[in-house]
Amino acid sequence: MSSIAKVIHLQLKPAEGAPMKVVTSAEAIANHGLRDDANAGRSKRQVLLIERELLDEFQLPVGDVRENITVQGIRLAGMAAGTQVRVGQALLEATLDCAPCQFIEDQRPGLRAAMEGKRGTLFKVIEGGEIKVGDTVEIVAWCVLRSA
Repeated sequence: MSSIAKVIHLQLKPAEGAPMKVVTSAEAIANHGLRDDANAGRSKRQVLLIERELLDEFQLPVGDVRENITVQGIRLAGMAAGTQVRVGQALLEATLDCAPCQFIEDQRPGLRAAMEGKRGTLFKVIEGGEIKVGDTVEIVAWCVLRSA
């Protein structure tokens, strides 16, 4: 079973704390992240994806939580680590949910607690390739959490 969605917004973080740069395409580099993004090179925090539906739930504009890729039509929140998603030409693997930080709280008091488990999902790049606005997003390999 697969879920299909679309990329509706792309942005890169040129440097820590710098304003995000809106782009129409980005190059994903295997085991590295997105070219020209400040999070590239990290092991688990290479690319941040969030679904538009969550932004709408919290009445936040697209791009406001500093996500790299905004998607529509797929649920990513709570996705098990190891789940693989094809985004355009790139293959990404979920590593963990992005924990809401002080930046989120600064957007609106109480938002940090409200977004717990819904701040977006962090991925690492397994296979590189171009990602463009309008590209398809598809879950290609599910990883299931096992309870002890």
